[in-house]
Amino acid sequence: MSVTRVLVANRGEIARRVFRTCRDLGIGTVAVYSDPDAGSPHRAEADRAVRLPGAAPADTYLRADLLIAAARASGADAVHPGYGFLSEDAGFARAVLDAGLTWIGPPPAAIDAMGSKIAAKELMAAAGVPVLQLDDVTEADLPVLVKASAGGGGRGMRIVRALADLPGELATARAEAASAFGDPTVFVEPYVEAGRHVEVQVLADAHGTVWSLGERECSLQRRHQKVVEETPSPFVDDDLRARLSAAAVTAARAIDYVGAGTVEFLVRSDGAFFFLETNTRLQVEHPVTECVTGLDLVAWQLRIAAGERLPAEPPVPSGHAVEVRLYAEDPAHDWRPVSGPVHAFDVPGTPFAVPPGPGTRVDAGVVAGSAVSTHYDPMLAKVVAWAPTRTEAAARLAAALAGARLHGPTTNRDLLVRTLRHPAFLAGETDTAFFDRHGLDVLAAPLATDDDRAVAPLAAALALAAARRRDAAVLGGLPSGWRNVPSQLQRTAFDTGEVAYRLARDGLQGHEGVDLVSATPDEVVLTVRGVERRFAVAAYGDDVRVDGDGWSVALRLLPRFPDPSATVAAGSLVAPMPGSVVAVHVAPGDRVTAGQRLLVLEAMKMQHPVTAPADGVVTSVDVAVGDQVEAGAVLTVLEGDPA
Repeated sequence: MSVTRVLVANRGEIARRVFRTCRDLGIGTVAVYSDPDAGSPHRAEADRAVRLPGAAPADTYLRADLLIAAARASGADAVHPGYGFLSEDAGFARAVLDAGLTWIGPPPAAIDAMGSKIAAKELMAAAGVPVLQLDDVTEADLPVLVKASAGGGGRGMRIVRALADLPGELATARAEAASAFGDPTVFVEPYVEAGRHVEVQVLADAHGTVWSLGERECSLQRRHQKVVEETPSPFVDDDLRARLSAAAVTAARAIDYVGAGTVEFLVRSDGAFFFLETNTRLQVEHPVTECVTGLDLVAWQLRIAAGERLPAEPPVPSGHAVEVRLYAEDPAHDWRPVSGPVHAFDVPGTPFAVPPGPGTRVDAGVVAGSAVSTHYDPMLAKVVAWAPTRTEAAARLAAALAGARLHGPTTNRDLLVRTLRHPAFLAGETDTAFFDRHGLDVLAAPLATDDDRAVAPLAAALALAAARRRDAAVLGGLPSGWRNVPSQLQRTAFDTGEVAYRLARDGLQGHEGVDLVSATPDEVVLTVRGVERRFAVAAYGDDVRVDGDGWSVALRLLPRFPDPSATVAAGSLVAPMPGSVVAVHVAPGDRVTAGQRLLVLEAMKMQHPVTAPADGVVTSVDVAVGDQVEAGAVLTVLEGDPA
């Protein structure tokens, strides 16, 4: 069986990743794209592309009939599901096979066996793999974890610490699971505080060979979604590695697995481990395994689908690899996802391939000019470093991120860098409670120091002035702010405050200890207390970015004459992000208490409750269920409760 053209039933970086391997192997490629993805890189990079009309996943990437029709129309003879969406849907796999196409994934029966996490646990227990089980929840069982049976990625997952909260969290989890996976089934299991999330990559052919390619640790998570992944785990010794690998191979053989898959375990501090699930697909974090083994896992997926045999033994891993997920989100504000245009995206690294030697790799779903949509996951890219040691890999990755040029939506870049440089991370103390234990006030703090933030607005003001002189139609050669008789400082107002300065014959005035070396619209060079420093400046309308040596500052240029209609009434609660209103729990006249849930927005596959900041009375509700709102739109107005 030979494959000549592959349709990737997915989007973003995973589609681009599969396309890269297909190009290397001389295989044609087909993209599918929704309306919000019309300008996406994955569409542009494919040999052929088919539109999926609509925006919501349920209307596009979750429509098996449209995907198979796209494969037929484009001349594809194989379908790669990527991860997420329909990648673990046995019905989709069967439909692909029934259409006479090659399915680049495990047999539908294996997907069925693992598709329900509830049934999967029963099967693994029968095979002798340790599992976590819980039937009826009592006070003694708390805390517990609610999980979606049909999918992962943190959707449909909630920690419950009080029995009274269980019904509400079950309802929210079911809604998220139905939206993300088309199946509202959830289950409850004991929640292990400060455990380690360790998974084993397996690769199996149709001739009975099953490889374990070692473990990956994915313990650093937010909202039960992985943020940092690495191999090998700093916690796992040779004995535990052998036991984890044996359990993973047992799990794969128990379901006659074929292809690339991952068996996930929860590991306690005493070394005991329990089966969580088997991901019957390629994992987001597969690049770290590729770096240390030298394998192209997508190429092996294609070869196995064509009936090829694996060699008898897997390669011996070498070195250490660490991956981080770069998200468009604001960790300091409860990991709030952020949407909007990507103005600049420059992260050093080899795209979608193992670097030729120790170095960095970047698997990105966006490029400069892309837009981050509210309809999909906010991950921008995976950035990976491979080095001989863990310490070197972490240092290399932190430096690449700190020096990246990221202009557009707020990202978690600063948190990632601070995490990679944190003494506890470098010591291998990386359990699932890492972010809670060390605090977002520390980890999400800006990389820019107080001194950096103080001088960045000056650099921005000087660059903007240079741009105005460059674009001036008359007397462009005159210095900015030139007057025959100087009377006052030149002023530029940003959201962080006003910058006042004057360019005189004897240099920069108004900033003691700071001298101007040069200023262009793109770069300003200043001597600050005797040290020469360079600042790259870019302006996108009123959005101004200043990049220094390992830090970045975002500024908003304020208008000289503010629009009075842009203000909102006192007590207004505004949308923190664009999204869809999925629930409204209050009406005008209702008394509410601080922390009470008022309404719920859905954005980027997650539900985000909007709560009352203080006790009060609802004076107006400005939205209804089903409304699409933009960031900053007024949702409801509260008046302080005089009682």
